Amino acid sequence: MHSKLTNLELPWKWETPDIPDLSKAIHIVVDERAMADLYQIAIGAYAPLRGFLDEDDYLAVCSTMHLSSGEPWPVPITLAVDEDTALGLQAGDDALLVDSHGMIRGQMTITSIYRPNRLQEAEWVYRTTNPAHPGVHYLLNRSPVYLGGPVQIDRLPNLTFDNLLWRPDQVRRAIKDRGWQHVVGFQTRNPIHRAHEYIQKSALETMDGLLIHPLIGPTKGDDVPAHVRIATYKQVIRHWYREDRVILAAYTGAMRYAGPREAVLHALVRRNYGCTHFIVGRDHGGVGHFYGPYDAHKIFHEFDPGELGITPLFFEDAFFCRQCQTMTTAKGCPHPENSWIRLSGSAVRQRLQTGKVIPGEIMRPEVVQILRTYYEELKNNQGPTS
Repeated sequence: MHSKLTNLELPWKWETPDIPDLSKAIHIVVDERAMADLYQIAIGAYAPLRGFLDEDDYLAVCSTMHLSSGEPWPVPITLAVDEDTALGLQAGDDALLVDSHGMIRGQMTITSIYRPNRLQEAEWVYRTTNPAHPGVHYLLNRSPVYLGGPVQIDRLPNLTFDNLLWRPDQVRRAIKDRGWQHVVGFQTRNPIHRAHEYIQKSALETMDGLLIHPLIGPTKGDDVPAHVRIATYKQVIRHWYREDRVILAAYTGAMRYAGPREAVLHALVRRNYGCTHFIVGRDHGGVGHFYGPYDAHKIFHEFDPGELGITPLFFEDAFFCRQCQTMTTAKGCPHPENSWIRLSGSAVRQRLQTGKVIPGEIMRPEVVQILRTYYEELKNNQGPTS
């Protein structure tokens, strides 16, 4: 399957429909996440998807993590509309997809109109119906009707980080030009820290190259902004990596926080970008305490060997051991936990916000400085509190 994706024909260009007055055409307003999904479909990041899921594929994905054709796919990619909009639609309609500013971003041929059981979807995909989960909260507040059908786009939106917005075919070409046969992908939505470095370099020891592929699409409101995170990645790569062994490219997909299922989605996306292997860390794709620390490892065993077209590399939580005097994991460290230096993401954020020291064993000082500058600017922009 992986080799076939190299020559995948993408729904990249479309002719403007021959409608005398486009203002009278069917317009469907697409929210930020669905807009991100639209472009992942269009550039081939979500291959083999050609559009938003119809009802048969939706039910198959939710219940079996496979499309109705049998190909693996773990997360439903859907387009939601309200009841009033749905009443004016029927299968076979061509619709223009527009953003919140009324700009035409794509075209869709509607093949399926259906009303999902969103609580059941939440249970299947997120393993919870608790609205405190950000993915569930988004899902339960969406419009109640889904539209399925193939999509096309006319152009990419104007996004930042232009030098990092490589399409899958461009990354695959870069991998081929470098002569890499074995490439490991790394997904992140957080600033880079020493545990990331350890895991990436450990994987790179047996690979030809590394794709650091940070997600810069829609995330939770309290996540560090993409431009700040990108600055940390560039800093670390510049000073502590062999740049001829690393590709840094941005992934514009949305974060769903679907834990185990999202880990599989992330793996399939990196397969489409040309990776042969994919790093799966502790609580990959998770949020809060909704998933076990290694549930994202276990889910890969629910697929047949070779079915995904990419090999997962499972890593435990890494930390600095004072007695080992190096980064390691519980697999390799014989010392008690009181010798380990580790901080949770929330603890790091709290220290950054309050000016407390972050040990160099946890995060490079240069990265800390980038983040401190961001939090200081954030604090200053908020002004005095009442």
